[in-house]
Amino acid sequence: MGSQASLAITMGDPAGIGPEIIAKLFDRHAPADCVVYGDTNTLKTTVKTLGLRLPVQALSSPSDTIDAGTLPVYQACDPVPTGLSLGQVSATAGKAAYQCVERGITDAIGGTIKGIVTAPLNKQAIHIAGFDFPGHTEILAHRCGDIPVAMMLANDVIRVVLVTIHLPLAEVSQTLSIDLEVQAMRLAHQACQQLGISTPRVAVAGLNPHAGEAGKFGDEEMRIIAPAIARARGMGIDASGPWPGDTIFSRARQGEFDVVVAQYHDQGLIPVKYLGLDQGVNVTIGLPFVRTSVDHGTAFDIAGKGMASESSLAQAVQMARILVANKKKQN
Repeated sequence: MGSQASLAITMGDPAGIGPEIIAKLFDRHAPADCVVYGDTNTLKTTVKTLGLRLPVQALSSPSDTIDAGTLPVYQACDPVPTGLSLGQVSATAGKAAYQCVERGITDAIGGTIKGIVTAPLNKQAIHIAGFDFPGHTEILAHRCGDIPVAMMLANDVIRVVLVTIHLPLAEVSQTLSIDLEVQAMRLAHQACQQLGISTPRVAVAGLNPHAGEAGKFGDEEMRIIAPAIARARGMGIDASGPWPGDTIFSRARQGEFDVVVAQYHDQGLIPVKYLGLDQGVNVTIGLPFVRTSVDHGTAFDIAGKGMASESSLAQAVQMARILVANKKKQN
């Protein structure tokens, strides 16, 4: 029997490992609730290269019935030329990756699908293709009306939400504000509730060593972060801190907190990724639909070699299912 998809998996950069991990996902896990937004010929070539006995089903619409045991692909981008060089940055690959994400967003907003699971794109490739976005998160926020969103990285052990994302470290301090901090705490609280945690415990990391140590190593904690925590607590959010960044993640891992709000990209992502790239999931919170992603990049160095693991993609699909189910219950 066939089925209809509720989740779209975007192909990612066709010169990277996205097509490979997608093919392995369908071969090993057979996700009947997913359709690939990508390039049909790219996926066919990938399946053949990997030696998989997995039929590729070309769909004329993402709402078409999916045949069991197939890799269903909806052509969501311009056809990718045969012989695209793997492991190399190109405008052609960047354009295809961007178009797949764009179409996924359009269909999620329109209700054709319930959520998007994204394979990795290459930021340089989409830039030279003419799309000036730092990454998926910014594309999603812009397409949804420049709404407030945040990035949450999660695995079985720890959850982290970022206040700032793709910024030079030198710009983080001047970018922080009480409103931005409160927004991150609110979205972290909301994300945990969507995962079934009724009263989330939100820990907020400081920016400076020792969380500033009463202004000795910086005053952002006193000027911005502590007042923001007080405001969030007034909104009914169980927020605490600011805690020193060198110990807060260990405390969260031991179960003292449900989520950590980190001040900048590497402060939050290093602890998550240290525990293993194969298990991490990237979630964009604040969107009107569900979006999850793998916690790794395009891995150009191993593209086409059959070495990439689909584990993070499988985790991202499972996370998306949970979020879609809980969103349905809350509505």
